[in-house]
Amino acid sequence: MATKLSLTFRFPVEKSPKPRKSKSGVPQLNCCNGYWFSKNNSGFRGQLSMKVNAVQDEAIQSSNSETTLLSRTIPPSSSKLVLVVGATGGVGQLVVASLLNRNIKSRLLLRDPEKAISLFGNQDEEKLQVVKGDTRNPADLDPSIFEGVTHVICCTGTTAFPSKRWDGDNTPERVDWEGVRNLVSALPSSLKRVVLVSSVGVTKFNELPWSIMNLFGVLKYKKKGEDFLCESGLPFTIIRAGRLTDGPYTSYDLNTLLKATAGQRRAVVIGQGDNLVGEVSRLVVAEACIQAMDIEFTEGKIYEINSVEGEGPGTDPEKWEQLFKTARA
Repeated sequence: MATKLSLTFRFPVEKSPKPRKSKSGVPQLNCCNGYWFSKNNSGFRGQLSMKVNAVQDEAIQSSNSETTLLSRTIPPSSSKLVLVVGATGGVGQLVVASLLNRNIKSRLLLRDPEKAISLFGNQDEEKLQVVKGDTRNPADLDPSIFEGVTHVICCTGTTAFPSKRWDGDNTPERVDWEGVRNLVSALPSSLKRVVLVSSVGVTKFNELPWSIMNLFGVLKYKKKGEDFLCESGLPFTIIRAGRLTDGPYTSYDLNTLLKATAGQRRAVVIGQGDNLVGEVSRLVVAEACIQAMDIEFTEGKIYEINSVEGEGPGTDPEKWEQLFKTARA
């Protein structure tokens, strides 16, 4: 049985952590213009200005009354430090925008830190840190990256079929399996939650119509990544998304991201057992990840998520808790 509520986005304010002291002998993170980078990443230096794109698109609908960017002078006061992996992708950038608007301290693990500047602007280091690294390369995952981190949201992914995004060995096997395995292997046991974005159909990749999507192994490798996380002993929640809609907003700045809406498809359907078939707004997936971090009973669970026409839970924790609670296989 799946449950349905609807979605509108309003961003509440939460509190953020004090930085933890580094263990001796572990490389430190350096601050640079409101961002943080590991010492061995010398390729990103100098001040970068915020890029604001005035591109208009029918996929984004603005509502100034619903979302306003909090002042950057407000210090974070949450106990969380959320590591977002895949933070400039279609779902990841929305996760980061929402965390910033909630005033939750975030750290981004990115192959290209410059993308963080173009999307999120110059943020105070008390709110946003960036570390250069590639989950496909275990050597990049230095323990210093995870110091002080309380939660992880992993939104990495690539296209199911060969495309330009596969350039540079960015295939499903390398990203959805090896990258997730490397990340999970490097994470500390002190984490409160790891939220992994996956896909519906991963348990049925040999069945039609999923076998078509899995021609190049994307569902098989996502399932391997899921299984590795489940067997890791870390507290986890897996969000299996339907076909993603709304975005990706890769050419937009933070203020535009915060005004994005899910159009008419704000109702949320959550199920279990890999039985859902349909579409889901990237905005809904991002919000589900953030909400799942704080719902105790979602630990160790896997959920499928779709969105349909109708009103929704927005950022209301009680409504999201009810959605997750009543989801059944």
